[in-house]
Amino acid sequence: MILKNFLSRILKTNFKKRKTYHMNILYDIQLIWCTISLLLIGLIMVTSSSMSIAQHMYNDLFFFTKKELLYLILALLLAKISLQTSTLFWKRNSGKIILTSIMLLLLVLTISNPINGSLRWIKVGFIHIQPAELSKLAMFCYLSNYLSRKHLKITNSLWEFYKPIGIVFIISILLLLEPDLGTVAIYYITILSLLFITGVKIWKFIPVILISIIITFVLIIMTPYRIERIFSFWNPWNDPFGTGYQLTQSLMALGRGKIFGVGLGHSIQKLEYLPEAHTDFIFSIIGEELGCFGVCIILFIIFFISFRALKIGKNAFKNNEIFSGYFATSIGIWFISQTLINIGTTIGLVPAKGLTLPLISYGGSSSIIMCIAISILIRIDFETKMKNKFYLN
Repeated sequence: MILKNFLSRILKTNFKKRKTYHMNILYDIQLIWCTISLLLIGLIMVTSSSMSIAQHMYNDLFFFTKKELLYLILALLLAKISLQTSTLFWKRNSGKIILTSIMLLLLVLTISNPINGSLRWIKVGFIHIQPAELSKLAMFCYLSNYLSRKHLKITNSLWEFYKPIGIVFIISILLLLEPDLGTVAIYYITILSLLFITGVKIWKFIPVILISIIITFVLIIMTPYRIERIFSFWNPWNDPFGTGYQLTQSLMALGRGKIFGVGLGHSIQKLEYLPEAHTDFIFSIIGEELGCFGVCIILFIIFFISFRALKIGKNAFKNNEIFSGYFATSIGIWFISQTLINIGTTIGLVPAKGLTLPLISYGGSSSIIMCIAISILIRIDFETKMKNKFYLN
């Protein structure tokens, strides 16, 4: 009797181990390792690029490193929770999530203190929360739910087509009051891409694009600092110590890096010559220290994650998981567009927008939200594979 109980326990344990092992195989290991690699590279580069300013401002070389490490631990914990959360949860609660995001955007305009002239952060203890980062994930979750319900009607009805654009427009007003034009740009790039995927005819996009161009032009004209950014973007060398200072310093950093860089930790521009060296312009320090070779490796990993997201979305569509397909696709477009805008800013292709380099730049809210987004991707891929396995069996 004792032997029988002992054997039954072993068999049960082995079964559980086999089941856990099989489930682990279904997780996208390459996506996980690419994400971890970017987070570690980001931590190293944040440390390297922030030591000078951390010593000057806080008398602590590793001030920003400690905060970034804390944010990464929190990001991984929240990512683990979201990995264990069904995509059905996101679909059912998309309305509540977007409402929470709107409330936080209203809150940041009323209680936050301006930093560099912007109202973007809510301080909770020693942690700064940036609602704009949460709003990206919330908006794409809500749009994915909307398109999954209306994807058959949206091609024929103008009302169904313009309704999500109207919602984005309302939230964009709150973002522009901060101001945060970069997040608004990500919004419209992603939503127009998703609507294009649904099969909407091209002519329906023309009014939206024209109105967006007019509004952007008016916003630039009405705001002096944006006009200065446009002029400095066109030719930063006209005023290299004034409006063009940040871009010229960024270009000098990239120029010094050449093929293999000057070596990790040997950047000159990070010694308080280049503003925001550990945040929005960390790509310039990467180019200076690691050179073109290091930049290409990092960009390869980022775009691998982005195109992996698009592939996960495509597989979800094939399995008739419409919400998951739109959600995964929106995350992929988000990562691609934000990376291109950030790089475009550092090399002078687009005016400064204040967007981070995904999973690399210093920024707690950005790291947390992007880790959650990738864990959602892994969950979508897992559920798609499980569904295929169920039908095959």
